[in-house]
Amino acid sequence: MKIGLQLPHFRPSTAENMRGWMKDTIQTVDQGGFDSLFVMDHFFQLGGWLGQPEEEMIEGYTTLGFFAGLTEKVDIGLLVGGVIYRHPALVIKMMTTLDVLSGGRTYFGIGAAWYEKETLSLGMHFPTMKERFEQLEEILQIAKHMWSGDTSAYEGVHFNLPYPVNNPQPLRKPHPPIMIGGMGPKKTLRFVAKYGDACNFFGGAEDDVIKERLEILQGHCDDLGRPYEEVEKTVLQTADFQDGSVEDVISRGIYLQELGFTHLIFNVKGLYTPETLKAFTDVIIPALKS
Repeated sequence: MKIGLQLPHFRPSTAENMRGWMKDTIQTVDQGGFDSLFVMDHFFQLGGWLGQPEEEMIEGYTTLGFFAGLTEKVDIGLLVGGVIYRHPALVIKMMTTLDVLSGGRTYFGIGAAWYEKETLSLGMHFPTMKERFEQLEEILQIAKHMWSGDTSAYEGVHFNLPYPVNNPQPLRKPHPPIMIGGMGPKKTLRFVAKYGDACNFFGGAEDDVIKERLEILQGHCDDLGRPYEEVEKTVLQTADFQDGSVEDVISRGIYLQELGFTHLIFNVKGLYTPETLKAFTDVIIPALKS
């Protein structure tokens, strides 16, 4: 069982003290028994308890570079990258660089993107859902192509790479695990079965839906001749320390393990304080790993 932490917001830090707060936070995570550390790939906050669009949000890949230099143990990645924000070949080069400089400790998180408001507000094109999923499949193909060392041309509907050299190659072999975010039954989960090393589900979904989507993923694996056990099952679950308790977090984590998830990634509804992290390192992680 792996336990991860996501930082979807950066409270209680401010721009003036964010560097120091983040350094202390991620080094505590690195030394505290966590297996992974993630940030979102967004430019605006998402609303609700996470905060309004005007609140602090920093760019994901730059942040991961900061993580790589200050950690030694945890795997790092985006949960998950938006396919429409950057050219795929650039993304693979960025991921490769991150893997090399972290010593082979990365996940390649990717998804079809959904946050239309931030995309249009920043002057970027927001394609149709059909096109976003076409681009998602192409970046998955490009990742496999470039990480195999194949420099022959890649020709897709949306992207063409005449000479896709990628040197150096990632340290992690055969490549950083490809984690595909989302629970869409027809496309997303089939892409997981065909291209992915890991899925990422939403722990806040209805339990019956989660069970159904795991069954659908297994069906796609069977159809493609892929062993279902090869796919790492990850889930993002909110630890609510404002309206809930440590015991609630542990109970939910045990239930998700029983469903078959092997990598529980928590974010926190509340502040990322030393006391919050201590609840994880001293109580929650030992309970879930036992």
